[in-house]
Amino acid sequence: MKCVLQRVARAEVRVAGEVVGSIESGLLALVCALEGDGGAQAVQLAEKVARYRVFEDETGRMNRSVMDIGAAVLVVSQFTLAADGRRGRRPSFDSALKPEAALPLVERFRATLEALGVSTASGRFGAYMDVELLNSGPATFVLEISGPGS
Repeated sequence: MKCVLQRVARAEVRVAGEVVGSIESGLLALVCALEGDGGAQAVQLAEKVARYRVFEDETGRMNRSVMDIGAAVLVVSQFTLAADGRRGRRPSFDSALKPEAALPLVERFRATLEALGVSTASGRFGAYMDVELLNSGPATFVLEISGPGS
């Protein structure tokens, strides 16, 4: 699975003008399930995100996680993270997991965060979403957990 994390002061996602998920300070997690991924990768990625130290401590070092500071994660599925632009002028999304297989993995990722005590909000899988955020830092990170066959 692949995830782009953005440290945010606030973030929200809208579908057809309606706010379906929003958080204050925390992380926006854009998540993509890739061919070969399964439940183990969803859990592993969620555990990494929950404990990933990207918030400053009292000395200004990135030494605290969302778990440490009680922040939330806004989870938004984004299959375009699977884009391969090495050939031609249009990205290929062949490595993205099919929607019917990806949805349970994105939900397992979110549910694992909740089970770890991290408050979450989410977008709507498969919908056209407008995501608004105030990136704090800016601080953006790319994480990837490979499937068993990768």
